[in-house]
Amino acid sequence: MSTRYTVSDGKLVLDLEAAEEGGYVVTSPLVPELITQAETIKEAFANACCFPRDAVQNDGWLELPS
Repeated sequence: MSTRYTVSDGKLVLDLEAAEEGGYVVTSPLVPELITQAETIKEAFANACCFPRDAVQNDGWLELPS
């Protein structure tokens, strides 16, 4: 069974699952299209904030509330 964590920075909720090769596979229950990888939680949020969304939504990038 792999280790899973759910974390939030107050703007975005991320699910982190430990990857076999190290680091984490990162997804979000709020943004189903988001899937990325990261070595740390800080990197997971940085990658998620830059994640390109489906072109139909927001015409490009994931925009988080300020």
